[in-house]
Amino acid sequence: MSGFSTWLKRATSGHSRTQSKTDSKTAPSAILKSPTKESATTPAMLRHGEFVGSLDCGTTSTRFMIFDRYANVVAQHQIEFPQYYPQPSWHEHDAEEIMETCNSCIEEACVELEKLGWTKESVKAIGITNQRETTVAWSRKTGKPVSRAIVWDDSRTRNNVTHFTNQLNSVGLEFEGEVKRGEEGVQALKKLTGLPLSTYFSAIKLRWMLDHWETVRKAHDEDDLLFGTVESWIVYCLTGGVNGGIHVSDVTNASRTLLMNLSKLQWDPALLKFFGIKPSVLPKIVSSSEVYGDIAYGSLKGVKIAGLAGDQQAALIGNKCLNQGEAKCTYGTGAFLLFCTGGDIVQSQHGLLSTVAYQDGPNGKPVYALEGSIGVAGSAIKWLRDSMYMVATAADVNTLAAKVPNTGGVYFVTALGGLLAPYWDPSASGLLIGLSSYTTPAHIARATLEANAFMTRAVLESMKLDSKVDLKHLKVDGGMTNGDMVMSILADLGGFTVIRPEMRESTALGSALLAGSAIGLFNWNIAKPETLADVNTAGDNRFTPQMSDEQREKAWKGWQRAVERARGWQESVDEE
Repeated sequence: MSGFSTWLKRATSGHSRTQSKTDSKTAPSAILKSPTKESATTPAMLRHGEFVGSLDCGTTSTRFMIFDRYANVVAQHQIEFPQYYPQPSWHEHDAEEIMETCNSCIEEACVELEKLGWTKESVKAIGITNQRETTVAWSRKTGKPVSRAIVWDDSRTRNNVTHFTNQLNSVGLEFEGEVKRGEEGVQALKKLTGLPLSTYFSAIKLRWMLDHWETVRKAHDEDDLLFGTVESWIVYCLTGGVNGGIHVSDVTNASRTLLMNLSKLQWDPALLKFFGIKPSVLPKIVSSSEVYGDIAYGSLKGVKIAGLAGDQQAALIGNKCLNQGEAKCTYGTGAFLLFCTGGDIVQSQHGLLSTVAYQDGPNGKPVYALEGSIGVAGSAIKWLRDSMYMVATAADVNTLAAKVPNTGGVYFVTALGGLLAPYWDPSASGLLIGLSSYTTPAHIARATLEANAFMTRAVLESMKLDSKVDLKHLKVDGGMTNGDMVMSILADLGGFTVIRPEMRESTALGSALLAGSAIGLFNWNIAKPETLADVNTAGDNRFTPQMSDEQREKAWKGWQRAVERARGWQESVDEE
């Protein structure tokens, strides 16, 4: 049974396991006037236009957005999907549930498009953007998952990190014809991949699956296993699944696995040997902007899939930060600051990642970036809402935090799954410190927002050392940026101007731009930023620092002390 047939059967039988939380909203361009309600329901009266779609699969929800040539959102639909936390520090997804939301969002957005008077054939291509690093394993024979997916922020693999750290010291890693051990092995791994050993990346998660889940190990041993990040799974399903589905991963997602040679853009045999993974499980690495295949079913059957990018790289593109020296920070479940370094791989010496920003076509030269990955941002607010019951909605955090002028000395180190950039400490633990009888929920809410600012500053301090550029302005996007309080705190504690664009759907827009560029739609060309001059031209809001330098530095020193106390709390062992 095809992916669409499976979804349709569940949806029509009342057993769909997903539920729409966000209603369909439309923001059509001023020039795209809807016909009358009567004509919208008559197929013969529907008009044919030119649009590009984006399937955006994040950590907690999926949405499908349809854009016009100016990046106006013509139609969209969004659905949340279940999150599974079977043990402390574990976070899982059901890959089939993800695909159900993908199918539903595409279908519902197409219904919305036709209500507005446009044929679904107006969608000429789609791009896909996704939560990165999340690891999916499925069967080559059945096309079905053989386990749940392990999510990017899951930190159950601390012991695996310890094991492979010891392996680097004792056995070493082959690099440039020599075996490198100890610190040389650590540096060799970073030079090959741009990444450190961490619970964050896909190879560590896949290795844990092979070691602990019999279904995955059996499929691997029998050459029945297919591995991929979320975009790989979605493309496979949309193009037919077990009936001819293609198995690919784009360079931005492949660069987050610890298995790809960053300079060659190829899976590296030495890395596969080091982690004990067969090459037969791996997808083909493709560029970020090319035609990969056609959708095999549903309302968009025959439409080309032509753009792929991990969500943070897609946001960089959506913000049109395509040239060396341009940067953005996206605040969602986590926060991710990317600084475009052009055609050069800049090896960070201060805790940042070297990663692929995008590759324009199979023959295009890759563009690289430095990245600061912050594991917890909006998820800390979700924790206050869902686990601590301090607020009813995420937006209420701003109102609660505004009740007090400061945190009353409270710091919240939001290391709910260890610390990522620039600390890279999987043993760190969440920490509330500075509590007293004076402390109220408002102080804790404000400390949560301040943690976001402190984490951002830590990344920017490292970026300044690596790039020799001191950013005076930071362009931001993502759901967390909707609150003015969050942005004001960020400007104050960061000491820079925060620029929040009016149009903040940059992640979805980025994959749409890649898809449009691949087929020459609207004359877009990612390699020529001037062709995107009419895209995303809405204004912005700016937040400037109001705090004195003395206050800012005092708060920063307090944060650094709090981080030191949070580090090294969790114990780990070498899992042989």
